[in-house]
Amino acid sequence: MQFLKDLRQHLLTGVSYAIPFIAAGGILIALSLALAPMGGKGPDMDAIEPAWLQSALKLTLQIGVAAFTLMLPVLAAYISYSIAGKPGLTAGAIGGLLCGHVADVTRADGSQAVSAGFLGAIVAGLLAGYIVKWLKSLPMHKYVKPIMPILIIPVVSSVIVGALMLKVIGPPIGSLMASLGDTLQSMQTGSAVLLACVLGGMIAFDMGGPVNKAAFFFASGLIAQGNTTMMGPVAAAICIPPLGLGLATLINRKIWSDEQRESGIAALGMGTIGITEGAIPFAAADPFRIIPCIMAGSMVGSTIAMLAGVGGHAPHGGLIVLPVIDNRIMYVVAIAAGVVVTALAVHAVKRFTAAKNPSQPA
Repeated sequence: MQFLKDLRQHLLTGVSYAIPFIAAGGILIALSLALAPMGGKGPDMDAIEPAWLQSALKLTLQIGVAAFTLMLPVLAAYISYSIAGKPGLTAGAIGGLLCGHVADVTRADGSQAVSAGFLGAIVAGLLAGYIVKWLKSLPMHKYVKPIMPILIIPVVSSVIVGALMLKVIGPPIGSLMASLGDTLQSMQTGSAVLLACVLGGMIAFDMGGPVNKAAFFFASGLIAQGNTTMMGPVAAAICIPPLGLGLATLINRKIWSDEQRESGIAALGMGTIGITEGAIPFAAADPFRIIPCIMAGSMVGSTIAMLAGVGGHAPHGGLIVLPVIDNRIMYVVAIAAGVVVTALAVHAVKRFTAAKNPSQPA
């Protein structure tokens, strides 16, 4: 029991340091995309007029992407720091950075880099932290001890964590992504509603990670073939996790910390622009309760969108793509339904678990 409490604290520490990167990156990306006209492949930055505005928005987009890129190494580094102190920062950051490219999957359209996403960063941070903690406990000669935290531990732990992420964790993730893509292709001939439900759950599961990307690229790839029926449900599912959690922080503010309430406001903005990563601060801090709730909401939204015949002509999500959505009213209805389901599910789960275990934080 104490181990689980410590684990939760380690995750919360990592999240607290990663939140500013998520918020800064998400808001800058959202601002840049919101002011760009919608093209056939999503927001078209090159179509922005006048030229000075285009240049400025491309700059903010680049900075926002940089902030998002730093999010994974920061999350992993400070999870490791919470476990093992300063010596854990190096291996954690390296492991988190490598999560952005853990394997290459060769498919018919070429080789594609696979990211382990925020779930991979959590694994990398925990691995780094406990490996460093173990290295610190090893008996050493008194002349070696002074250089352990600044030389030996960072080097040894970085090699171990890096090798595990690239050679042990990476290949299975790559194989899994290839299998998911093949499975989704085979499901096209089956129930469209079932496929929409599966895609919605995948979109929410890791919020921008490899499972999310597998569903997104599957749906967006069909647009080029003239099939927009899958992108509509996926576009709805994309924005539901951040919007649902943002709404949850507004319904009953007492059960959320000040930091979470601030993250909720940022999540609402990111969800509107179709940035699923806005839900990461909540999911990383409490994955076992939050992830099932956001998956349920996205599955409801994507299923309603499929049943209503919502189509999406641009590979993006959120309210920003309304101009290129078929059956816009039902698209908004599908999103609203998924958001409400997510918010209510989160509150129900928190109340239920708190009632069963009074020591469990809300």
